[in-house]
Amino acid sequence: MSTGLLGFEDVQERQGGPMAYVSPSRLSCWLSCPLKWAFRYRDGLRTPTSAALFTGKAVHAALEVYYRHKQLGLTLAADDVIQRSTESWSRLADEEDMTFDSADAETAMRQQVADLVRVYLNTVPVDEKVLAVEVAAEAPLVDPFTGEDLGIPLVGVIDLVLDSQAGPLIADFKTAARSSEPMEISNEIQLSSYAWLHRQITGQQEAGLEIRSMIKTKVPKCEFHPYPARTDAHFRRLFSVIREYLAALDRGTFNFRPGFGCGMCDFRSTHCSRWAG
Repeated sequence: MSTGLLGFEDVQERQGGPMAYVSPSRLSCWLSCPLKWAFRYRDGLRTPTSAALFTGKAVHAALEVYYRHKQLGLTLAADDVIQRSTESWSRLADEEDMTFDSADAETAMRQQVADLVRVYLNTVPVDEKVLAVEVAAEAPLVDPFTGEDLGIPLVGVIDLVLDSQAGPLIADFKTAARSSEPMEISNEIQLSSYAWLHRQITGQQEAGLEIRSMIKTKVPKCEFHPYPARTDAHFRRLFSVIREYLAALDRGTFNFRPGFGCGMCDFRSTHCSRWAG
């Protein structure tokens, strides 16, 4: 899979101002609350890494190790993957500036990550054929319906691309606190963005997409949620959102958007409460 590799895992850290590129994470943040977007991406305000976010990153890192070996024809046992995760734990914690509440809390989190990785590896077929792993990709945003070049690239990191019987399958890893099928509409921006990047880079249409959720229940479990290949309707909606997003950035309009997400926003009590428009 030939790509425009960017040389970084988190596209949010790429050099350049708010108009340097569009990403699924930036679009999703802006859709949830433009003011939150401004705090994070315009003002560069950082928030502490939460336990849930760090757990997700640690699981992603472990699965990347597994699939990079898989891509080379080597299948690591779950114990080997977990051991490598343990060895890289301190480095990842330093990179994320992660602060643990206590030594016991850190130990419990290590165990949770190990349990999630193990249940995932015990669930997936051993004969999966890997095409790409953690691909940091970039493609110009050219409207497929009008031919207009929006003058800005779309960048994103695709967790995994597998070679299925029907063609390339794009898979995304998520960790969740409880079991429930992710609503396709709530993940549409991310899924459509990945499909767009994959098509632009490879010239191939995806056979489908899949969200692979690792559930952090007392007895961890893994759930796969398949979705069909993207249609013209998906890409029309994606480009309409991108156009509205870019117009808002041009205007410098970042109003707050109160809603369910406010209860989980780190800016709510520190910056949002003092904002007066």
